[in-house]
Amino acid sequence: MSSAKPSDNATKPAFEEVAIDGSTPAERIGGMARWVVIGGTLAGLVLVVHQLFNLKFMGIVLIDGRYLYILGGLFLALSFLIFQMRGGKGGQPTILDWILFALSLGCTAYLGQTAQMNLSQGWEYAAPIEAQYVAIVFFFLILEATRRAGGLVLFLIVTLFAFYPTFAGHMPDPFTGFQSTFMQTVPYHIFSAESSFGIPMKAFGGVVIGFILFGAVLQRTGGGQFFNDLALGLVGGYRGGAAKVSIFASGFMGSMSGSVISNVLTTGAVSIPAMRKTGFSAKTAAATEACASTGGVLMPPIMGATAFVMASFLSRPYVDIALAAAIPSILFYWGLFTQIDAYSARRGLRGLPKPDLPVLRDVMKEGWPYIFVFALLLFMMIVMRRETSAPFYATVLLLVVNQFRASHRLDLQKLTNMIVGVGMGLAELTAILLGVGLIVGSFSATGLAGTLVNELVFIAGDNTLVLVLMGAITAFIFGMGMTVTACYIFLAVVLAPALEAGGLNQLAVHLFILYWGMVSFITPPVALGAFAASTMAGSNPIATGFEAMRLGGVIYIMPFFFVLNPALVGQAPAWEVAVALSCAMVGVLMISASLQGYVSLVGPIRGAMALPLRVMLFIGGVLIAKPKTDLLALSYGASFLLGLAICALPLWVAWRARLAEPRVA
Repeated sequence: MSSAKPSDNATKPAFEEVAIDGSTPAERIGGMARWVVIGGTLAGLVLVVHQLFNLKFMGIVLIDGRYLYILGGLFLALSFLIFQMRGGKGGQPTILDWILFALSLGCTAYLGQTAQMNLSQGWEYAAPIEAQYVAIVFFFLILEATRRAGGLVLFLIVTLFAFYPTFAGHMPDPFTGFQSTFMQTVPYHIFSAESSFGIPMKAFGGVVIGFILFGAVLQRTGGGQFFNDLALGLVGGYRGGAAKVSIFASGFMGSMSGSVISNVLTTGAVSIPAMRKTGFSAKTAAATEACASTGGVLMPPIMGATAFVMASFLSRPYVDIALAAAIPSILFYWGLFTQIDAYSARRGLRGLPKPDLPVLRDVMKEGWPYIFVFALLLFMMIVMRRETSAPFYATVLLLVVNQFRASHRLDLQKLTNMIVGVGMGLAELTAILLGVGLIVGSFSATGLAGTLVNELVFIAGDNTLVLVLMGAITAFIFGMGMTVTACYIFLAVVLAPALEAGGLNQLAVHLFILYWGMVSFITPPVALGAFAASTMAGSNPIATGFEAMRLGGVIYIMPFFFVLNPALVGQAPAWEVAVALSCAMVGVLMISASLQGYVSLVGPIRGAMALPLRVMLFIGGVLIAKPKTDLLALSYGASFLLGLAICALPLWVAWRARLAEPRVA
């Protein structure tokens, strides 16, 4: 039997939204703008390869500042051709767009040419008058690009903080800070290594580009279809198979793209109808897709761009971040998987029909090159510790192998669409990172970050639990108005130092704020991921948001576990990590069962006492998974045994209910 044929939308790259007519923004950019985007993207990639591989072509060696100015300015200019004035990607640029494009290139040329003078003369504090005027123009170009790429909410937040140094002295405590004039603030933002061209852009110019390129090529050469078919072959035939396929496929694609919304709009086009066809309600189908897409951004090995920014903030190898994120990611998807299994069992849902499933042997025979390429990528990252160059070697291998396979061979049109798609992804990320860098620069210029850290620690006193709760609420609020990367960068500057000052593990703290910054994608009133999925399923958006909260319930609890117990992010001896993970998985299973009212492989929890029993199961699950910490009175072993004891009655009732069910012939 041959593999099931995916829809056209299933093969679209995960970072491009598919329009009603089936086209992507990369396909809708035509004319001169298309060739300019292609040329600019190729020029940017050549620049990156030249810098990262230290090629010294024609004896050219770029200092880091000049490299980042040219790279950032180039993709900033392209963003004005890609993003329309009134929002949206694709379409034909207007005359104003071309003017802004030209201004960006002109400013970039000046910044690149004078980078050495800037470094030696300290222009962030004493720039010549012509440099100040160039900085002002570039500053407003960044703000406009942020508005187009990141939306109005992010634009307003960035603008407020970008101008903050000009009125910081008039703010009440604890928000007061060192005040600067407008003509002092703007040059600092542009010429300082602490603002727009600080840590976020350094991460972008170092490792992010290679992985975005790898993800795009993997999608365009059939990687998305392979992993979708692999998921279908593995779990599609089991109960709730369509939703379980969504979990695997959306998780993988979300890891590549780093975008929740784009992932929902692409994989959801296939997964949501399949779930509806096999008996899932509209809101549950949409909520499942939203949760799976959200978790993908947190899943190694790629994790989107944010993990690379985190690696730069912590001055640690990216592989350390990926390994630390592996256990929380496993627990999140384990919780989602067990809830879907319980939901399907409670409603008697079946898997996909066998004729609709691909044959696993045929899938592996067709797609083994993708596994080989991933093996090379992981080997170079983990064993050889070559994080910067690994994605480029993997991409080259993927392109070479692809050209020997007729099914996904790139012709000229597919190749140009891929290049445009890569350019669009890089331009979008550049505009957002340059804008968010202004926030970081304002905290640096005013000294506000240190003030807020001290205030948070003072309010929490010696109570780490209070500090962690305050941190979760802060991260959730800011996550509602920002992209994942933007939210993380802001909180890494403002919130992370306060949590670290409370004695918490640094790596666990940064993953904690990343997770809580993601929560808003499935939590009303914002719930952008859930709302996007609801439009595709035809369900009520708010109802879908609350259903997503239930399905993704583990994401609200798990960050507290690993921030209080570093073993759950691999920061402990191997035996302790194994014990903590095993207990956490059992606890998550109980929590998921309580949320659905059905214990997988045991039976349903129903009747007059259903609610108290489900509450008992939830409390027992939390105690079983409870972190090893001195903040709670019970020891680790005592907590585990008490949790099992509390769960015993609900489990016994569920088993009795299953035995009482009539047997189906």
